[in-house]
Amino acid sequence: MNMKNVPFRKLGPLDVARPWLPVTVINPHTNIKLPVLGLIDTGADECAFPAQLAVILGHNLKNGFIKEIGTGNGKTVAYSHTIRLEIDGFLFPEVLIDFLPNLHVPLLGARSFLSNFILTVDYPRQVFSLATPGS
Repeated sequence: MNMKNVPFRKLGPLDVARPWLPVTVINPHTNIKLPVLGLIDTGADECAFPAQLAVILGHNLKNGFIKEIGTGNGKTVAYSHTIRLEIDGFLFPEVLIDFLPNLHVPLLGARSFLSNFILTVDYPRQVFSLATPGS
């Protein structure tokens, strides 16, 4: 996979342009698919999605693997569920993703997402690129 010079986006008129990536989140158990915009977050160890997305995808939120995690707002409970991500036709293997009750945007973090890519961020030009090694 090779996505070059993906423009930053503003989600609202007063928002700051950020590296948002269109992804499709798939529940491999129900095959429910949901297109979302995920924020590229190099400061996040894992991917984290809003809790309501788990429900839309057909997961029972509180039946997920429960763990306590640290966030920028302090400690919170996360419920991990298996999903697949599809980006620009590239389908990831199944991975556990944390769903958080007080999160409002999908975050694409390092361990379960960004570690698969070569990420280049060009803030002056407000673009980013993602490539799989060897592509």
